[in-house]
Amino acid sequence: MLYNKGKLSNETLISLYKKMLKPRMIEEKMLILLRQGKISKWFGGIGQEAIAVGVTSALTSEEYILPMHRNLGVFTTREIPLYRLFSQWQGKASGFTKGRDRSFHFGTQEYKIVGMISHLGPQLGVASGIALANTLKNNKQVCAVFTGEGGTSEGDFHEALNVASVWSLPVLFCIENNGYGLSTPTQEQYNCENLADRGKGYGMESHIIDGNNILEVYTKVSELAESMRENPRPVLLEFKTFRMRGHEEASGTKYVPQELMDHWAAKDPVDTFRNYLLFENLLTTQIDEVFKAEISAEINEHLQKAFDEDKIASTKSSELNDVFQPSQYEEFEVTNETENIRFVDAISQGLKQSMERHSDLIIMGQDIAEYGGVFKITDKFINHFGKERVRNTPICESAIVSAAYGVSVNGMKAVMEMQFADFVSSGFNPIVNLLAKSHYRWNQNADVVVRMPCGAGVGAGPFHSQTNEAWFTKTPGLKVVYPAFPYDAKGLLATAINDPNPVLFFEHKALYRSIYQDVPTDYYTLPLGKASLLKEGNDITIISFGSAVHWALETLSNHAHIQADVIDLRSLQPLDTEAIYESVKKTGKAIILQEDSLFGSISSDISAMIMENCFEYLDAPVKRVASMETPIPFDQGLEQQYLAKNDFEAALLAILAY
Repeated sequence: MLYNKGKLSNETLISLYKKMLKPRMIEEKMLILLRQGKISKWFGGIGQEAIAVGVTSALTSEEYILPMHRNLGVFTTREIPLYRLFSQWQGKASGFTKGRDRSFHFGTQEYKIVGMISHLGPQLGVASGIALANTLKNNKQVCAVFTGEGGTSEGDFHEALNVASVWSLPVLFCIENNGYGLSTPTQEQYNCENLADRGKGYGMESHIIDGNNILEVYTKVSELAESMRENPRPVLLEFKTFRMRGHEEASGTKYVPQELMDHWAAKDPVDTFRNYLLFENLLTTQIDEVFKAEISAEINEHLQKAFDEDKIASTKSSELNDVFQPSQYEEFEVTNETENIRFVDAISQGLKQSMERHSDLIIMGQDIAEYGGVFKITDKFINHFGKERVRNTPICESAIVSAAYGVSVNGMKAVMEMQFADFVSSGFNPIVNLLAKSHYRWNQNADVVVRMPCGAGVGAGPFHSQTNEAWFTKTPGLKVVYPAFPYDAKGLLATAINDPNPVLFFEHKALYRSIYQDVPTDYYTLPLGKASLLKEGNDITIISFGSAVHWALETLSNHAHIQADVIDLRSLQPLDTEAIYESVKKTGKAIILQEDSLFGSISSDISAMIMENCFEYLDAPVKRVASMETPIPFDQGLEQQYLAKNDFEAALLAILAY
């Protein structure tokens, strides 16, 4: 292997060698511990050390890096104390995830590292979000994100590159092309000669780098990073390398031809660089042995410290308390000045006033800038806040959700508009696996609100009419808000944006321009998890949310003799169970009305909770009323037949007569 020292000092060369030697020796120790049964799993990076070490060494300590399984050199080069790494791998408290996640599935703000999730692709979008925040802060920082050649087959890879290119974001997209995605060789992963060529399709600069040559990696990445800090842009790097161990140790390498193993063994990045330093008289075997002895002593000392640490202990309450970042609700006094506005105006007003209040808040979505969004929520926003903060996005929901998370990681706030709630399925993975689990996994909040225009009644058909809140109320770590009135919508949106946790904010399209209410002109907030009691009575408790609240009120207006408690939940997660139980214990009967179809819905959970907690107070079975178990049809007649509105009156009268 040819090494070109260039202008690098001898001290830098020795430093790079020691930085590669350290993760190599740790890995060799881990393989011994694995065979001894002292650790449960290991993802080897032997043969790829030059990439992690070279890239990390080229960045400043304040610049974010998003590594993967085989990037131990990132963690050691950032000088994380080894006992903390060892504790992490053993699931102990001195690690980074309190035993809740394993191996390299962790991040740490202290060392500016954002760990991966097993779905691989979303972290590329997270890097775009971190870089976006860097750009908005004008701090002249880059970030680097890693993926393997197998991960480039995922849609998130292409979405993230496209977003970064369109927005000129300073991201180093690092592909470690090590020949195999688990056991699948590259010729079965993609059909192009070089993955770097994909940069052309995104108008992106790209380079192929010998991933086993530490000097080439360090020199080229240093040069690019310095250039990107002054001229922000994304760069795609393909590092040619090889994985000398199995995908993880249990996988083995029997699927790899021996001649291929021999070829790459001769290009080992640690051995070849050591030989170069010896040849150039920059290193002696005696000094090399000293280095190894020092690293070995450090490994053994820190291993013992990790082994001596007690097994992690926790309680159910502490586990539950870590699902969300604690948030302190702040109430704002408002004047008596109000105006009669529509639901859509309340959303727009609340969003605009939040943008004024939070200078670090950005909003992203398809067609939201000049066009003002398909529902005109953000109409003329760019006149007030500019296109830097009101950002049109490509049609790539997954990458934008991930980018919103990256913006939060980098200390800012993000609101993302799903053009229609139905389209959230294209961004489902990062919502339920990245945003929802972030605080629980490594104490990193996800300060993201996803706005969800939803619901039927407007003849929009199966792909633009769903009210899919149940997809998310099931997922711990997500808050779900669903207002039915303009006053609630404005106040709850402000609170959702203030909340440091991920919030799915549902806005029913049929209410946008049909419901008016007197709403304070000032900025104000309303607490999440607090239901609204719209009517009071002793006959029955009616529980609802969203558009269905108005169906219930309309039905009651035709039956003046029915005296009912009408509870508008407003917030589905957290849920105001106290209001529900208190009412049901008073009335003895409960009916739950929703627009969503029945099976697996929020009404099923509420019904079960009432049965478990209020059974002795009930005078009748809890009744659930929901829409048909079909997709939502387009034709007006079919849509009206589909909706639960038509079935509510009969069900209400039947349960009252029980």
